[in-house]
Amino acid sequence: MTEDYPDPPADHPSLSAADLKRRLDAGESVRLLDVRDRDEFEQWHIEDPSVTATQLPFAKFLQAKVTDGVDDLVAEVAGDGPITVVCGHGEASGFVAGLLTDHGIDARNLADGMRGWARLYEAHEVPCDAATVLQYQRPSSGCLSYLVVSDGEAAVVDPLRAFADRYVDDAADHGATLRYAVDTHVHADHVSGLRRLAGDHGVEPMLPARAADRGVTFDVTELGDEEAVTVGSASLDPIPLPGHTTGMTGFRVGDVLLAGDSIFVESVARPDLEDGDDGAPALARSLHETLTERLAPLPDETLVAPGHYSDSTDPAADGTYTAWLGTLRERLPAFRLDRATFVDRICGDIPPRPANFERIVAVNLGSDDADDDTAFELELGPNNCAAAPMDAD
Repeated sequence: MTEDYPDPPADHPSLSAADLKRRLDAGESVRLLDVRDRDEFEQWHIEDPSVTATQLPFAKFLQAKVTDGVDDLVAEVAGDGPITVVCGHGEASGFVAGLLTDHGIDARNLADGMRGWARLYEAHEVPCDAATVLQYQRPSSGCLSYLVVSDGEAAVVDPLRAFADRYVDDAADHGATLRYAVDTHVHADHVSGLRRLAGDHGVEPMLPARAADRGVTFDVTELGDEEAVTVGSASLDPIPLPGHTTGMTGFRVGDVLLAGDSIFVESVARPDLEDGDDGAPALARSLHETLTERLAPLPDETLVAPGHYSDSTDPAADGTYTAWLGTLRERLPAFRLDRATFVDRICGDIPPRPANFERIVAVNLGSDDADDDTAFELELGPNNCAAAPMDAD
């Protein structure tokens, strides 16, 4: 339940999450005023090289309205140009945008606030020689999912529960029926769509057998390490890539590797979310073996399509977050470090863990449950599934 907020003192324009994203993609300067509390802002806010963000709590604007101190507050907002006001749901920010407008300041409200930002989901086509592959991008968290379509059939890889219906509709738009929902591993940063797609749409849920061994409690088809998934005339060929988790498995579709949480465009996976700090060194050693041995047979011309991207990651020219494996072998120091050095570095600088990750894992295993609103709240915020960037020797 949201709070009751006073009506805005003046009519004001609104900006949708999609419009904001288009402006950021175009490199336009965006001046944000976030009126949530400091701890909410620090935990999760909109970041982009084009953004200048200032946090001032809503209560200050209520006080400024009474004391006629609005202009003084606006002077604290960094940057130049129109002000886009942000809050959690778009209500407090709507009041502030109206207050600023009433004082002759060019301001607009981010419609639906950060929750609206979290519901933004965009699809871009990944070039592939074997099937139509769509990459779904969630800017609020950096989560990436994939729809693979071939000859009237489709599979979705790493689906998010919040967008389960979208995959079904998009498959239909491409003249296909969604047959399979596949997770590359047991996710810790978002609620999986496997059960929702199975229950609501009759899609067959699939997990690598080693991932299911973590204690999955619902009915799921378990895939062996060499058990491909046939989608029309295309094939999702599994490649075990443990390190982030024991069950992490990538899937190769033609010349594209759906890499899940193993290797990203700017980093590699973190090894601590399955067994904590104590188990991280063993998984880090396994991740080093994944990078240097399990990926070694793949040619440099393999297009890596990862499971996440960060705010600092630049998309490719086609708008996707992808990179050639050969480029990553040159770019990422992790490929060149010896095992001991790699383990020391990756375990010595582990970023904060994703919010609510233990509850999310339990929901994804089926040992816990959450209604739609709770599930959506659990996964709000950055994903934090990558390790800290490494410097080369």
